[in-house]
Amino acid sequence: MTITLIILAATITLFISGRIRADIVALAALTLLILLGVLTPEEALAGFSNPVIIMMVGLFVVGGAVLQTGLAKLVSQRILAIAHGSDTLMFLLVVLVTASIGAFVSNTGTVALMMPIIVSMAAQSRTNTSQLLMPLAFASSMGGMMTLIGTPPNLVIDETLREHGHEGLEFFSFLPLGMICLAVGVLVMLPLSRIFLRKKQRNTGDDNSKSLDSLADEYNISHNISAFRIGKRSSIAGKSVSQLNLRAEYGITILEIRNEKSRHNTLLRNVTQDLPTPQRTLAEGDILYLHGTSEQITRFAEESRIDHQETSGLDFYDLGIAEIVVMPQSRLVGQTLRTLRFREKYEVNVLGIKRADEYLSEHLPETKFHAGDVLLIQGRWDNINNIGSDENGWVLLGQPKEMAERVTLNYKAPLAAAIMLLMVAVMVFDFIPVAPVTAVMAAGVLMVLCGCFRSVASAYKTINWESIVLIAAMMPMATALEKTGTSELISHSLVASLGTISPMILLAGIYFTTSLLTMFISNTATAVLMAPIAYSAAAEIGVNPMPMLFAVSFGASMCFASPFSTPPNALVMHAGNYTFTDYIKVGLPLQIIIGIVMTLVLPLLFPF
Repeated sequence: MTITLIILAATITLFISGRIRADIVALAALTLLILLGVLTPEEALAGFSNPVIIMMVGLFVVGGAVLQTGLAKLVSQRILAIAHGSDTLMFLLVVLVTASIGAFVSNTGTVALMMPIIVSMAAQSRTNTSQLLMPLAFASSMGGMMTLIGTPPNLVIDETLREHGHEGLEFFSFLPLGMICLAVGVLVMLPLSRIFLRKKQRNTGDDNSKSLDSLADEYNISHNISAFRIGKRSSIAGKSVSQLNLRAEYGITILEIRNEKSRHNTLLRNVTQDLPTPQRTLAEGDILYLHGTSEQITRFAEESRIDHQETSGLDFYDLGIAEIVVMPQSRLVGQTLRTLRFREKYEVNVLGIKRADEYLSEHLPETKFHAGDVLLIQGRWDNINNIGSDENGWVLLGQPKEMAERVTLNYKAPLAAAIMLLMVAVMVFDFIPVAPVTAVMAAGVLMVLCGCFRSVASAYKTINWESIVLIAAMMPMATALEKTGTSELISHSLVASLGTISPMILLAGIYFTTSLLTMFISNTATAVLMAPIAYSAAAEIGVNPMPMLFAVSFGASMCFASPFSTPPNALVMHAGNYTFTDYIKVGLPLQIIIGIVMTLVLPLLFPF
């Protein structure tokens, strides 16, 4: 027992200091528990196979797909439109929407689904994500207190009542208390988050890079673009790009050739993009993205009998753009695109040239390169990335590989939404015989297989391994506390000493003992441990067990002062760039205030 308490105290101290990464501290504590014989290797590693951990991994992938497909952006835009630029209204909307979802979906799932939406919304409104992500996590836990299925501790006390011959709780038995909890949470979180969570965003290292849209605007590529579909009556179907001779005949350029295929009312939609290579044969259904003056494009469209398509500009799914700088020693200096056969050799197009403050877009094949010229190139992402490793005296600006991974695959948004909703339905409705962890795993795999990520590697990158390791390594601490009798000793001692004073004091003791234990072991494990003790204590002094059991449920779930007390707290830690002390500054006052309110309110709803 002494060894376990010493390791626990040292772990908490290192968490608070923040000098060592939280996941490393947790792993070090876990290793010590094994080496000192407190836990067996099997007990220590059980956290890494826990369904909650597997579910967290899957939910990270699902959340990443929601972000990658632009679904998060669509939802966040709706919330921003309702907020009308008000930070307070946006905060309230985030909390209320999250709590509403959390009442029916696990709090872990709620946070994983909402987190990409919040990140996208913060980016669009230029709000610091750290001011929203911690309230998001806390709101998901508060939402879970509104229904019987909202959080596992609710089910634990329901089972305790049934075991002792009482009627079980109804689905909305928790709703009045949950509403009070949420109201108190909003009133406390709003000022605390503004005071303590105004910190700088994590520096991603991409601050100085240009976005793809800004590059297109800079070179005037995004303007004067028109899209046309080749239909049955078109005269150019079956012809190659070289046969059209567009630059010479019309003075226009094909920027890309796109083909879109949809099935089942556009849910299964696939988009492919090709460069307009000379040998590329045009086919019915191809969409040509043309760049030039409206008069020239109109003349070509009329003569070719192609149909106009609405477009908002270029997309960068398979094809991307980037800049390369011609160095003084480069063999490109004094040469032209035509003589270098640039497109044939490197499989990229040059869309424009920046020379000092001048942007050149006309007669590019005949333009001679100067040292210091910046070329805007277009091609497949792999080819753009490869051109940066060539030896031909140029420098590739930016990181094309990382830029490609950030491209929004918005045509997959309906499919991502369908998969996500199906996952939520399986988790909500008990009559569907699929475990929640299985539903999440299936959703994650489907997101990858259905192309909601650019690659499998992109899906893996969405997983926050620091949070996963932190929670998995801290879970066995509960086993250590129970195995050594520490948890039971603390619980019985406090309840025995307070029960002789008054039922109200006993209620407060049960609530805050549960709340304290949940800071170090999972809320479910704490509820399992404390529920029988709370029922027995109520029986010993002859009072109604209901307020005591509800105190266990709320004490176990309303724990905010630690990043590893609940999975939602850990999920947002890395994304919000939080430290352990941030949870203490915001979560501890919230946890104490809600505890006091619940202690006062419970006897009113469930008299002793």
